[in-house]
Amino acid sequence: MHKGKDQKPHIGIYGRRNNGKSSLINLLVGHDVAIVSNIAGTTTDPVKKSLEILDFGPVILVDTAGIDDSGELGLMRIEKTLHTLNQVDLGILVIAHNKWGEFEELLLLEFKKTDTPFIIVHNKQDVEPLTPELKNRIESELASNAALITISAKTDTNLEPLVSAIKRAIPESSYVTPSMFSGLIKKDDIVLLITPIDSEAPAGRMILPQVQAIRDALDNYGVAVVLRESEVVTFLKKTGIKPALAVTDSQIFALADAMVPKDVPLTSFSILLAKLKADFEHYLNGTPKIAELKDGDRVLLLESCTHHVSCDDIGRIKIPKWLYSFTGKKLEYEVVAGLDKLPRDIKEYALLIQCGGCVITRKQLTNRLRPAIEAGIPVTNYGMAIAYVQGIFDRAIEPFRKEV
Repeated sequence: MHKGKDQKPHIGIYGRRNNGKSSLINLLVGHDVAIVSNIAGTTTDPVKKSLEILDFGPVILVDTAGIDDSGELGLMRIEKTLHTLNQVDLGILVIAHNKWGEFEELLLLEFKKTDTPFIIVHNKQDVEPLTPELKNRIESELASNAALITISAKTDTNLEPLVSAIKRAIPESSYVTPSMFSGLIKKDDIVLLITPIDSEAPAGRMILPQVQAIRDALDNYGVAVVLRESEVVTFLKKTGIKPALAVTDSQIFALADAMVPKDVPLTSFSILLAKLKADFEHYLNGTPKIAELKDGDRVLLLESCTHHVSCDDIGRIKIPKWLYSFTGKKLEYEVVAGLDKLPRDIKEYALLIQCGGCVITRKQLTNRLRPAIEAGIPVTNYGMAIAYVQGIFDRAIEPFRKEV
C-alpha cells in the first residue's frame, strides 16, 4: 500500500551535543540538509526531514537536540527529544570520542521502554577511533540486540555498513503496510465506498482514508464503486449489484445501515484503519465501556492530524452530541491534535477515543494508546464508538470476526 508523507519509516538520530548527528544525516542523504557546526547545541527542537536515503528509500529523519543539553530550556529540549521515541521506527544513537555514560544509558532505557530497535554509531572515527575496551563493553551489554558501526560522517563515502545495518534493524512493518481489505474481498469483488461530501471534505479532493481505500481495493484487484450517500439506494436498485462489502464514512453510519441491505457486510473507513493499525482487541473490549460512563467523567479525544475546526467537526461536536444522546450523562471532553503531549495524567480519563490515524504510522498509534492500555483506561476509535452509540456495533465489526 502507498504511504503518505508522515507514514514513511521514521528514523530518529540521538546522542550528545556535537557528536556529529547532523553530519550523519548529511552523509545519509548525500548532500547538506542539516546545519553542521562545532558549536554544541546547534540543533534545538526535533526537526523532521522527508528524504531519500541512498540505497534504501524514502524515510523521515528526525534530527533531535543533544541528550546532554543543559539549563531550563535544555531540559525542555531533552523532554521533546525523548518524546520523539514514541514516533520513530528506528533509533540511531550517535556516540563519539569514546564517551559512554548516563546519557547513553538513558537512551538505551527509553529505546527498550518504547520497543524501538536501534543502531549505535561511533562517529568521528578519524579523530578518535573506538577503543577495544568501549567496543567490548557495548557489545557485551547489547549482545545481539543492536549493531555497532564505526564511521567518520565528514570523510567517509562508503555507506554500505550503515545502510545494511538500517535495513536489518528497521521493522518491516514500518515500510510494508498490510492491506486494508485483506481477507475481506477477493479478485473482481465489488466494494461500495460511501463518501459524503460535507463541510469537512477538502475542496476538490477526498479525505485520506477514502483515497487509501480506493487504492487498496485496486491493489486487491477489486472494483471500487465510489458514490455519495444520496445515490446508494438508486445505484443498488438500478444495477441489482450486491457488493461484497460496503464501507461508509462513520458520520453517516446510521444512514448507511438503513440503506445497505442486511446481507451485505458493512463497516467504516475508520474501523478499517482500526483493524489495520491498532490493537483491535483492546478497541473491541473498550468500546462497550461507553455504556458505563458516569456524570463528570472525562473523555479524551485524540486526533492524529490538525485541521480547521468546523461546526460539523466530528471530534469536537458530533461525537460529544452522540455520546450524550446514548448515555444521557454530562461528560467532560478534551481534544488533543497531532502527537502533542497530553494535558494531564492518562489516569484522569474514563475513556480514550482515537481517530482512525490515517496520517500516522502504526508505531506512533501504538505508542499513543499504550499509556491508556497500561493504565487500564478503555480505548476505542471514532468509527467503533459511533457504531456503538448508534446501535450498529455488531454489524460494523462482523466482517472482522473471523480474524479476531
